[in-house]
Order: sequence, then structure tokens, then C-alpha cells
Amino acid sequence: MSGWSARAGAQDEGSGAVPRGGSGAVVKPPPEEAQPKKPVVVPPKLVKFESAPYPAAAQKAGIQGDVVLKLSIDTQGKVTDAEVAEPAGHGFDEAAQAAALKFEFEPATRDGKPVPAKILYKYSFTLKEAPAAPGEKAPPAEAPKTGNLGGSLRIAGTNVPLAGAEVLVTFPDGSSRRITTDADGKWGIENLPPGKYRVKLSADGYQAQENDEDVVAGEAAEITYRLAPEAEGFEVTVQGERPPREVTRRTLERREIARIPGTSGDALRSIQNLPGVARPPGLAGILIVRGSSPQDTNIFVDGTLVPLIYHFGGLSSVIPTELLERIDFYPGNFSARYGRVMGGIVDVGLRSPDTRCDGPYGKKTEKKGCYHGLAQVDLIDARMLVQGPIGPLKGWSFAAGARRSWIDTWIKPVLEEAGAGVTTAPVYWDYQVIAENKPAQNSKLSLRAYGTDDRLEILIRDPLAEEPLIGGNITLRTASHRAQVLYTGELSRDVDVNSMFSAGKDTIQFALGNLMFDLATYPFSVRNEFGFKATRGFKLYAGYDFQIVPYDVTVRAPQPPREGEPDPGPFATRPVVEAQQSETGFRPAWYLEGEWTPARRLRVVPGFRVDYARDSGHADFSPRINGRYDLVPSTASPEDEAIGRKRLRTTVKGGVGLFHQQPQFQETDTVFGTPNLRSNRAVHYALGVEQELTRHIEVSVEGFYKDLTELVSREPSATGAFAYNNQGEGSVVGLETLLKYKPDARFFGWIAYTLSRSVRQNGPDEPEYLYQFDQTHNLVALGSYRLGRGWEFGARFRLVSGPLTTPVLQPPALPSLFAADSGAYAQLTGEQNSRRLPLFHQLDLRVDKAWQFQDWRFSAYLDLYNAYNNQAVEGLTYNYNYTQESYQTGLPIIPSLGIRGEF
Repeated sequence: MSGWSARAGAQDEGSGAVPRGGSGAVVKPPPEEAQPKKPVVVPPKLVKFESAPYPAAAQKAGIQGDVVLKLSIDTQGKVTDAEVAEPAGHGFDEAAQAAALKFEFEPATRDGKPVPAKILYKYSFTLKEAPAAPGEKAPPAEAPKTGNLGGSLRIAGTNVPLAGAEVLVTFPDGSSRRITTDADGKWGIENLPPGKYRVKLSADGYQAQENDEDVVAGEAAEITYRLAPEAEGFEVTVQGERPPREVTRRTLERREIARIPGTSGDALRSIQNLPGVARPPGLAGILIVRGSSPQDTNIFVDGTLVPLIYHFGGLSSVIPTELLERIDFYPGNFSARYGRVMGGIVDVGLRSPDTRCDGPYGKKTEKKGCYHGLAQVDLIDARMLVQGPIGPLKGWSFAAGARRSWIDTWIKPVLEEAGAGVTTAPVYWDYQVIAENKPAQNSKLSLRAYGTDDRLEILIRDPLAEEPLIGGNITLRTASHRAQVLYTGELSRDVDVNSMFSAGKDTIQFALGNLMFDLATYPFSVRNEFGFKATRGFKLYAGYDFQIVPYDVTVRAPQPPREGEPDPGPFATRPVVEAQQSETGFRPAWYLEGEWTPARRLRVVPGFRVDYARDSGHADFSPRINGRYDLVPSTASPEDEAIGRKRLRTTVKGGVGLFHQQPQFQETDTVFGTPNLRSNRAVHYALGVEQELTRHIEVSVEGFYKDLTELVSREPSATGAFAYNNQGEGSVVGLETLLKYKPDARFFGWIAYTLSRSVRQNGPDEPEYLYQFDQTHNLVALGSYRLGRGWEFGARFRLVSGPLTTPVLQPPALPSLFAADSGAYAQLTGEQNSRRLPLFHQLDLRVDKAWQFQDWRFSAYLDLYNAYNNQAVEGLTYNYNYTQESYQTGLPIIPSLGIRGEF
């Protein structure tokens, strides 16, 4: 969904657009006030074409011809006269005149008012095959041995042809040929031997695109390509659009990612503004997708599972925007290549290091071998990035980046000066290193290392009333490190491979008074996917996905609640479990998936996946099928293009599939869990429609339903601890709507609304209740406008249902009981998640200013979080015996001022 439009200065549809910086002279006009005002004249446009019958005598004789007509068109668009200007004879003139009198046009206008007009129109009569001479037997047709390859190139989001662009066609034998698109954006090469050809399209100021095309003997491949203009600065590159293997794939564009208010230009934080994604509570850096628990959504970096995507508090993501190639978000009904989860998928791709050289004032060139760098500082953190070629190693390039928070250097003294009962000092850092080479055409070898470390220390001077025995320090640390090898290539013309291997270490450490939890895991991941082009219109994918996870855990703490369960009460009133354990989890999977395109408009993706978990001893079979059909295709037919008709795409999509999520390791071990648990089970249903309203505006509406069964639940055991079972059930139903204005030269924005209901039931005889992460209404409206001279202003408004909580009973009911052995009160609660807190609403603003110098670029921004300082209610706090409650509010207004320099 490229969604880009021609920038100011591009020609009207139907005329050629010269790429920025391309060949051809551009004459800068004098200022408007210095030019005499000229009338704006728009010629008539054909909207109804009439096909003329082919004269029988001419057809029998194998004669072809062109008739040029002079048409008179009135202010209603009717043809009042058709005069033959250049006759062709043989009955062509009369047939063309009769047909032309039935044409209908949009009338010509002068300064917006309809006026009569006269135009010249060429009516062509052609024969598909010349007949044999009278009395002769036609010779047998020789089977063609070659085919043609060509098409047209247009600016993404418009119907404007892109002239002067370069097309590099690489032949199956490795040779290549360069050609240039003509004034109508067209190009072509004839008489090519059959085979697979690589087509690379590029134009200065536009994102390059590469595609593989098949040439078949006797056929002419005519493809319409669209190139998106390059955004200024550093934003994520969005590749040439490829149809997804899922029902719904949300993809954000480069300019959108960098300019969304409230995100500080962080690409991964922008996901939280999409339909189906709930607002996380408070400072939680989690993703809540379609009413599911955060642990039900997996996050991948080029196929490697990572435990977290955001640093503490969700202030920033663990991978900087500059190193992202793509962000694919699948809220449900995802491909069979993904498994072990029943919520959603976020798949992040790292980009290749940039070695392109910049010309004066940031203009991109085709020259390579240059270095780039940037540094950015704001009130939250500071980061830097450098990338370029590895000098001694031919063909190798690198990128290296690092970030460190420094909010701890100023927030802790501020809280201490204010006399706060709790002073926090969050510290986080991350790093990324990439080395990459392309050993052969259409192949890539990439070596990566990336990691993150978050530490939070809380000094409690005044213990909470409901936790009177807890004081001193609370420490929390999470860390994740990965080393990854990635290879993509072609084994043959019809077989490609995508391989990944990664190894790493994840750490979670928690200490609270005399309680502690220390978990270290050492995950290994191996993925291989082979793509087989079986026949024309069908491609088969086969792959395996293995996870091996050795882990060591030391714990002295009460058994934790599962996500979505109510607070079990003060730590002092809960039994403590002490254990130390080392185990190795092994979870292999195999999958098979097909992409079938029986017709140009229809795409069907059936597949299945088999998962096995050694810790539970169970295997799961998960069949799935997705499909998309273009009721109205976005690419106009040759007949439509001939008369200037533009199509507005209408697509229906749907899917159904079975998804399994294996129990967490602690739920099946012998200390905390219950062995032989089965996997959580979910059936996803989705049906939606996408409709282009104009060339810039599109709307997407999708309904979804998830039937949840065999959910891992728990109940008290005879020992006072908990035993797990598979008696949980639930469902999620919802409707997602996205009204989007695709980015043009000035503006982008969208309105996203999700209506949903998520319920759970802990057992067949247990009452049904709203799930903790249920949000009935979630509305996000945002937009950003370029004011000119480097200024840009944006705003985001959110209106969301308040969070759910399980209320403590209030007088005259007894709210708590005193536990003499622990010296604390144990709360008595009402129905689970039966109280919804007040509505959340918030406005975020952003202002950007950029200065482009000859050899570098400087920019500054102000991100104003919670602009009107709404004290959003995030939860409840109580006094020592739970007889009084008060609201726990979220963050106040926070200005984030940042500066950035890059070369």
C-alpha cells in the first residue's frame, strides 16, 4: 500500500512526469505575482467509448487503417459533429464517424466552467491476424519461440506516468540491458527467450524497486509498476508492494512512521496507533492485540523471536528507526510460517547498510561507497549510528548503532527534591551491529548482533499502605542479546531459500525485599524456508522452525498470577515457593503453504503447521486458509487507460484458521506447573473489505471473531498453591475500521476505530467475565501537515474505554480480613473485572523543523505528550485495610525536545 502521490509540480494524469533530478531541463517560473494571470483550460476527457464494426470487405481483404476525426463537443460532453480530417477509405471513415457520434466526454472547462471544444481523434482499425489470400490455404502457424516483456511505470498513489526512469533488465544468463521509460512511462523489450528476468526500476527521488518476471514464449508480459517518492531524511524504507500471505497486514509508510505525534519518531511505537491494538496501561511497554494477552503476541526480528520490543515504560523501542527495513503487523489469521501463538505477530526486518553517496543538499545518487552517520539527543535518551562500506573487504558493508537513556540523570534529583516517597532511576541501553554482503545476484548474507539491557531501581522510603512489610529497594532487570546469521538466495530459477540461525541470552531479574526471581534462558533458533514455483500462478512454500531453549531459574517468591487474572493480594499473605532448576525446552515445527493465483484478481493461500513441545509431550496440527479477491482491480485495463478512466480498487478478503499456543515453560515444569498440559487453542475468523474512495483516501473495514478453547487456567490445590488445567474458554469479537489519507506532498493522516469485546471463563461451571485487556472502544485520529520551509506540524487524539479492575468490597460489606501471621490485611474482592475506570482521552502534538545544508542535515522537534495534561486514571490504590480507595493516575504533560544531525 504505497499510497504516495505526485509532489507539487507533477503533471496532470495522462502526461509524463520527469523524476526529480532526472534528465530534462526544468525552467523555474518567476514568482506568481510577477506572472500575468492565465486562464486554466482543461481539455475534454473521454468517458464512454463506442466500438465501431469492422467493415466486412476490408476485413476479408486483410486491410487495416487509421481515421483522424475532428470532433465538436458541446458543454454537456456530447459529440455534435464528427468530421473526417484524414480519410482511410474502405468503409473505415463511415464506421468511425458513426461510432464517434456516440462518444461521451467530460466537457472542456475554462477556469472551471464548461465550454464547447473541438479536438482531433484518431480511430484505429487493426486486425489481430492477417487472413490468407483468397483461394489459398493458410500455412500452419509456427509455434512462437520468444516472448515480450514490458509495461508502464507510474507514481505510486496516482495515475501519473513516470518518464525518464531507468529500467535494468537482467537476463537469465546474467547479462543485462538498460532502457529508459518514454513520455508515457512505457518501456518494453521484444523477442526474449523464455525464462525468469529480474527487473529493477529506479528514478532519482524515488524508491527503487526490484521484481522477478517470467517471459513465456508467445506471450507479452505487460506489467504496471509504481514507484513511491523518497521521503526526506531517514525514515524506514518500504519495499515494492508484494501481496501478503495473510488476510490483514498493516504496513506503515516511511513519512508516517517518523512524524506520528506522541512517538518521538520511533517507528515501532507507531504500531500502537493501528486498528486492533489496544492502549497499554500506564507505562507498560506491551502490545495488546485484538483482546488478547500481551504474551499471546510474538515479536520477531527477521524470523528470530525476541522477548520484548520496548524499553521500560514504553518510552522507546529496542531497535532504532534508521535500521528498520520494514514493519509487518498481523493482528490475526497470519501465515503458517508463524506459530506458537494465538494473538498477533509483529515481524521487523533490518535494513541493509546504506552506502549510497549523497550529492549536494542531500540529493541521492547512484554512486556507492560512502559513509553516513547521525546523532540524536532528546530529554529521554541519546543515540548514534554510522554505516558504510568495510574498506578492506570488497562487497561488504556495515552498520553500527547504540543508544543510552539519560533520563535517570535528571529525574531522580527532581523526585528527591520534590520529596517523593518513591524515587526511580530507569536506565536502558541497546546496540546493533550489521555486516552484510551479496555474494551473488539475488542473494544476501547478513551477520547481525543486537541487544538491549533495562534496569530499574526503586527506593521506597514510605511503604505502600497495602504492602506494609515491603520497603527498601526494588530492582528489576531485563536483558536480551542475539547473534544472527541470515541468508537469502536462489537455488535455481524456480527455487529460492530463506535461512536463519540465531543464538542468544535473555535475562529477567527481580528483587523485592527478601523475595527474588532470577531467570536466564539461552535460546537457539533455526529457520529454513524453501519456495518452489510449481506452475504458473502457484508457488509452494515448505519450511521448518526449531526452537531450543536451555534455561536456569532461581526463585524465592509467591506463585505469580497468569496474565489477565486479578491481583491475588499482598505478598505477605501468599505462600512463598523456593526452587532452583535447570532444564532445556525443545519445540520444533514444520509447515507447508501455497500461494495460488488462478486469476489476476484472486489469491488463495492455504497452509498448515505442525508444532511439537517436548515439555508438554503434545503435538498440534494447525490448518489455515486466507484469500483476497479484487472486485475492482486498481490496475486499469488497456481499454481504460486508452480513454483515461481510473479505477478505484475494491477488495474483499477473508480467512479462517486454527492456532495453538503452547503452555509457558513454568506452567509445565514440576515446581511451578502441571506436566502434560495441552496447548491453548484458538480459531480465527476474519472477513473484510478495502475500498479506495479517491486516489488519496481509502477505507478498510474488517470484522473478526476468535473462539478460544482449552485455555490454560488454574485453581487452588490441596497444598494451598495452584494447579493448572485446560478448562478455560473465551471469545473475542470485534470490528476494525481504518480511514486513511495516503501521504502526499503536504499531508498524511488516518482515523482508526476498533469496537471489540473480549470475555473469558475459567471453567465450564465458572461465570463468564470481561478479560482484563478488553477495551470496548478505541479511537485514534492523527495527522501531520507540512507547512513549508522545513516546518511540519502534527497532532494525535485518542479516546479509549477505561481499564478494567476487580473492585474491593466496600462498606457496609467487609473489604478485608486481617492475617495475624503476616501482620497484613488480605483484600476481599467482588466479581472479576466488573468495574471499568473512567474514559481515557489524550492529545499529543508534534512540531518539526529541518535545515538542509550542502553536506549535512540538522533538525529539531518538540513532541508534547498529553498536551492538555489530562490525569488519566490507570488503576486504584487503597489504604492499609482497604476501606478507602483513590485513583492512580498516569503521566502528566511531558515535553520531549530533541535535536538531530546527520550526514
